Amino acid sequence: MKQLLSALLALSLLLSLAGCHGSQEQAAFTAPETFDESRSYEITFWAKNDTNVTQVNIYKQAIADFQELYPNITVNLRLYTDYGKIYNDVITNISTGTTPNVCVTYPDHIATYLTGQDTVVSLDDLFSHPKYGLGGSGLRFDGPDRSEMIDKFLSECQINGQTYAIPFMRSTEACYVNKTYVEKLGYTLPETLTWDFIWEVSEAAMAQDAQGNYLVNGQKVLIPFIYKSTDNMMIQMLQQKGAGYSTQRGEILLFNDTTTELLLTIAEHSGTGAFNTFKLVGYPANFLNAGQCIFAIDSTAGATWMGSDAPLVDIAEEKLVSFETEVMTIPQFDPENPQMISQGPSVCVFNKEDPQEVLASWLFAQYLLTNSVQIAYAQTEGYIPVTAKAQESPEYRDYLSRRGQDNDLYYSVKLDAAQLLLDNTENTFVTAVFNGSASLRNAAGQLIENVNKSVRRKQPVSRETMDALYQEVSSLYRLDQISASEGRQNLGPMPAGSRLLLAGLAFCWVLMGGYLLINYRKKNKS
Repeated sequence: MKQLLSALLALSLLLSLAGCHGSQEQAAFTAPETFDESRSYEITFWAKNDTNVTQVNIYKQAIADFQELYPNITVNLRLYTDYGKIYNDVITNISTGTTPNVCVTYPDHIATYLTGQDTVVSLDDLFSHPKYGLGGSGLRFDGPDRSEMIDKFLSECQINGQTYAIPFMRSTEACYVNKTYVEKLGYTLPETLTWDFIWEVSEAAMAQDAQGNYLVNGQKVLIPFIYKSTDNMMIQMLQQKGAGYSTQRGEILLFNDTTTELLLTIAEHSGTGAFNTFKLVGYPANFLNAGQCIFAIDSTAGATWMGSDAPLVDIAEEKLVSFETEVMTIPQFDPENPQMISQGPSVCVFNKEDPQEVLASWLFAQYLLTNSVQIAYAQTEGYIPVTAKAQESPEYRDYLSRRGQDNDLYYSVKLDAAQLLLDNTENTFVTAVFNGSASLRNAAGQLIENVNKSVRRKQPVSRETMDALYQEVSSLYRLDQISASEGRQNLGPMPAGSRLLLAGLAFCWVLMGGYLLINYRKKNKS
């Protein structure tokens, strides 16, 4: 019996080791002391571009330059037009063990990747590697050292206290304003936009003549205020109000009284036609450029589509209307303490069985932080570089100084958008990242979309209908399956290994209890 119990306890210990592969418990990656240059490596790089050929060429040039420095590393580029597709493909490939080596993604997505076993490499130790870390002595390129990384952006890549990505580009949201129409309506733009100002001007713009033409633009079509990303809209409104959205541990706080008040205000202006969303009517830039919108809110990365002289325009030339474009921060509830979201892609490195392959991947990921890549990519849109090394370089400062010299590389609206973020970096924020935070983000926007649709379908929107709306959206994005407990989330059924562990332990305790009971009875009889 003693031998049997010893064997069962040993089995339980083995099961416990197997069952402890819980979500977000990643195997530590130990970087080799030296990169083995006698071997050849082939790594895959999944990236996203906005159907922008210039961005594609920047990726290709970066790969070519990197491979010239490291001829034993071959980088295969796979391009996507949507971050959601990258996310879906990574999730699929985790199950088959065929993830990419390096991937452009978002921390919300990485939090879900981490629920797989040994997926994404924690980069903290790699940052400080003496030879191959940030600014390391063994690098063949002039990358930023740790002090040249902007802490605000780097902190956005942390999950549960560990850094799982490096920032690649950063943007925020901006309000692109038809200043000509604002002044035609008798208003003067304030230094900082407020929600009250936008709502007031938008409602004033709805005045029409007897023929149904809007007085401000002389057309039969006008949507004064269009928001591209309604998830950002709700998240930023709640942040500015100091209201709940989520906690760092993953608690869902979205469905609160402040959210209700915001939705009722949005419904009011949706009902008059003063407000609408990208999902319902289309791209804000198209309406802005046609003189059919006054306040278009979109990413600073979309600046090249905004304005009468925009280098990228999706409407016919004869529909363009000439107006003065003003680039402003998103509207605020408290203009003295502006708050806006920080967004933009990051880069993660996936774990592999071969540490040398992971090190090769890290070298390429780090190369994306060099000035040549950072500045070239930032010049394609209203992005800004993520390193102080690039931001403070003479090349980038010269680029910013040439605002308006042409309507292409130095397009004034694009450079204004970049400068807006440079001036407001300390006013930006990010939401908590956890497994399920991407779903919560989608739910925040869905609340606005559903309210907007209900108003236009003449369905009631009131305090009494909010509970049903919250339940519908919570169910749609399975928010009821996200629970906070010491930073962990409900990830579905318990793994088979864990169930076997518990059953084995229970069986052992039963046997031990029986063994003790038998011995006790034997002693009593004797």
